[in-house]
Amino acid sequence: MHVKFILPALTEATSPLFRPIKYSLFPPLGLATLASWLGPDDTAELVDEHVQTLDWDDAPDLVVIQVYITNAWRAYAIADHYRARGVRVLLGGLHVTSLPEEAAAHADTIFLGPGDQTFPQFLADLHAGTPRPRYVSTSGRTLAGIPPVRRDLIDRALYLVPNSIVVSRGCPHRCGFCYRDAFFAGGKGFYTQAVDDALAEIERLPGRHLYFLDDHLLGNHRFARQLFAAMRGMGRLFQGAATVASILDGDLIERAAEAGLRSVFIGFETLDAGNLTASNKGHNLGRDYDAAIRRLDDLGVMVNGSFVFGLDGDGLDVFSRTVDWAASRGLVTATFHVATPYPGTPYFAEIAGQDRLLHQDWARYDTRQAVFQPKQMTPRQLEDGYWRAYRDFYSWRNIGRAAHAHGAVRDRMRHLAYAGAWKKLEPMWDRVIRSQSLRTMRPLLEQVLTSRSSAKQLSPPFRPAIA
Repeated sequence: MHVKFILPALTEATSPLFRPIKYSLFPPLGLATLASWLGPDDTAELVDEHVQTLDWDDAPDLVVIQVYITNAWRAYAIADHYRARGVRVLLGGLHVTSLPEEAAAHADTIFLGPGDQTFPQFLADLHAGTPRPRYVSTSGRTLAGIPPVRRDLIDRALYLVPNSIVVSRGCPHRCGFCYRDAFFAGGKGFYTQAVDDALAEIERLPGRHLYFLDDHLLGNHRFARQLFAAMRGMGRLFQGAATVASILDGDLIERAAEAGLRSVFIGFETLDAGNLTASNKGHNLGRDYDAAIRRLDDLGVMVNGSFVFGLDGDGLDVFSRTVDWAASRGLVTATFHVATPYPGTPYFAEIAGQDRLLHQDWARYDTRQAVFQPKQMTPRQLEDGYWRAYRDFYSWRNIGRAAHAHGAVRDRMRHLAYAGAWKKLEPMWDRVIRSQSLRTMRPLLEQVLTSRSSAKQLSPPFRPAIA
């Protein structure tokens, strides 16, 4: 049996430069993980439309398509094309779980929730001649016994960060606007690999640099302590995501830094306590954002802060206040988002229930366009403020201001190099990506990260034991 795994391109709606950079960062590990369940006599290919051209003229035995909200229409068009050719088509992913009836009209089988257990069950049913139209992941979720990711299906030269890895599923928190929370509903919402399995996957990756794509790398303290203790002697440098609470509580962040953590993504989301309460983001309430940033800076860990605009407590001053705060705290990079009510989330139910949705054109639900009526501004003001925040934060003035927030001259220079290279050279990155020359540029960013890693030393050194 020949199986074709497809990640359709997410729509490029307004900026021809932004999306190629973002979506050429990481390979589609979810599809490569599903491919690991195929039998020894099966063959497979993986097509990521962000970096590859899809061949429509073939006739595989099975097509598996991963559907996000903004690529839904593209995914359905691909699915309809292959079904018309007599090919069995499977759809899964966040959008399928949120709107199963919509997706079912374009597929022979749909998958709701993570496919770690349901996809192998489907394969068994298919071989028995009894495939079902719907598979739902509920109780008993586990990563035990999952085969190694089929990295042989991934062309590393096409991605800026081919050494990406996922060692857990889901998140221990349930933020009201989070798309992934709905995906993991109906069963265990957060679970990890066995530490030995995670280490084995790390060993398969060449070079020093890793990027953990987990929603919350520090979400299970016992697992994280064991992982970081084992990684201490591996000489790896890595990036990951964590919460303010996990950075402030205990010494887990020091253990991570000693193991090689050099950059962390943090969902600050909003500076307004009312917004945090309304979004069920209680783990940020009452937390000292400044203390978390200082702690990371002392450890030599760069901060990428994430912020959402357009929540009900946001007035027109939210854009300048947020940019001013982020620059004055020395954040190296910042990611801004227009609040977006994704179907299947409590936030969507709230906005839809108040008749505030402007439309349900999923291609525009990309966190850059206003798809609902905000309370304290117009949709146009929200979009304009979003773009202005990016321009202002990545102005040379604020890049320099944020760099100055770091104490050491060496750290200031690295901040200028990293932040400047990321946004000010965006046209160059676009050309590099389109010419498939990422391999030549990858060492540049890795060198910046490596150099920064030696700028601060852990003092006194931690000697974490497996807890």
